Amino acid sequence: MMRNPFRREDARRRAIEALHIRVNAGARVPALYLDLGVPDTVEGRFEALCLHVVLVLRHLRRLPAPAADIAQDLVNSVFEQLDSSLRELGVGDMGVSKRMKKLAQAFYGRAAAYDAALDAGDREALAATLARNVLAREEPGAARGLAAYVAAADAALAGTDLDALMATGPLLPEPAGFAEARA
Repeated sequence: MMRNPFRREDARRRAIEALHIRVNAGARVPALYLDLGVPDTVEGRFEALCLHVVLVLRHLRRLPAPAADIAQDLVNSVFEQLDSSLRELGVGDMGVSKRMKKLAQAFYGRAAAYDAALDAGDREALAATLARNVLAREEPGAARGLAAYVAAADAALAGTDLDALMATGPLLPEPAGFAEARA
C-alpha cells in the first residue's frame, strides 16, 4: 500500500487552521467591544485580530521548536484570510496588493509597539498604544481596561505549552472582568 506523502502536510494545515479559528474567536468575544470599547467596525475587528495574533506570536517565540514554524504558519494563515476577505469585498488584484502591504505594515508596527510595552511591563505605554491603535483615541485612560486585559492575556498564555495551545487554542481571560479598569 502506498503512503500518502501529503497526509502530514494536510494534518499540519488543519492544525494551523484550527489555531487560527480559535485566535479569531478570541478576537470576536463580544465583551471586547461592549465592555472594553473596541469599535465594532471592520477596522476595530482587524485591530482585535491583530492584538490577539500578536499575543499568541509572543508566546510562540518563547517556546521550543516547532513553535517558530507554527508562528510563521499562523501569520501566513491570517494574511491569507485577510487577502480573501479583501477579494470578497470586491477589491481588485492591484488594490489587494496595495492594501495587503498596508495591512502588513500596520500589523508589524503594532506587534513591535505591543511587544515593547509588554516587555517593559509599562501598563501606561501599553494603554496609550492600545488607545491610539485599537480604540482610535488619544486618551490612554480610555484603554486602561483593555491594557489590563492584554497584560492578563499575555500572562495566561505564558503558562501554556505548545501541545495545549494547539489542542485548545489560547486560554484567554474574560474581557468583561476588566471593564471596571476602563476610564
